[in-house]
Amino acid sequence: MTENSAPPRQGIQSVELAMTVLQAMEQGRGPMSLTQIAAASDMQPSKAHRYLVTLARVGLVAQSPSSGRYDLGPAMRRLGVESLRRMDEVALVSEHLPGLRDRTTHAVNLSVWGDHGPVVVRWEYGVHALPITVRAGATMPLLNSATGGAFLTHLPEQLTDPILRAQLEEDPLTEATRARVTEIRTETRREGVAATSGGVIPGVTSLAAPVFTAGDSLSLVVTLVMPSRGLTAATLTGLAEELRETARTMSEQLGHAAHAE
Repeated sequence: MTENSAPPRQGIQSVELAMTVLQAMEQGRGPMSLTQIAAASDMQPSKAHRYLVTLARVGLVAQSPSSGRYDLGPAMRRLGVESLRRMDEVALVSEHLPGLRDRTTHAVNLSVWGDHGPVVVRWEYGVHALPITVRAGATMPLLNSATGGAFLTHLPEQLTDPILRAQLEEDPLTEATRARVTEIRTETRREGVAATSGGVIPGVTSLAAPVFTAGDSLSLVVTLVMPSRGLTAATLTGLAEELRETARTMSEQLGHAAHAE
């Protein structure tokens, strides 16, 4: 028997069903009744109740004495905290960069928020020559880069305003700058990506998408960098969708749950 035709490894069905109950509770985003959990788990209430009793015994579920509703228990919270403690966000999502580079053929970078603004921590070169060499540790401008635009859009002004004032040497920020920031935020939220063309380097177009952790916190920004020459609107649309999808996958890996539209 070949490796590809080997039967799937057998698991423990009861554990998988218990996870279905826990996932239903996680997606409920708050205390739930037995009826709600059963419906979300696609189980009969009597069957869901047996799983809830077992999960409560080990602390993964807790039931309110007053309302009778169920919620995630103390053992689940401890597991969540420990999982977050062990998580290396940059290392986890960096595994997706080579695939994004190969699918798009363009350079890809990953940035975090630093003391002086967005800092590039990973860079994967594509097959297209660029008139720019960016090394890990480089700080990107907030106003004129796609990476900066993504951070401007998804971080609070208390964090971005001091950096923006320092980068532009404007204190306070002028009305023109405020208007430009508003424009960037509006466009980025509408499109799901921030975009610049020639903002930092002439002849270079960039698209940047946010990567979130649990609780909607902005963790990282992933950016595509490409020569502007030869790009069409259709090409950019396809690249933006590829970038958004990769950023969504990265966010899910970091524990982010996208809200229903």
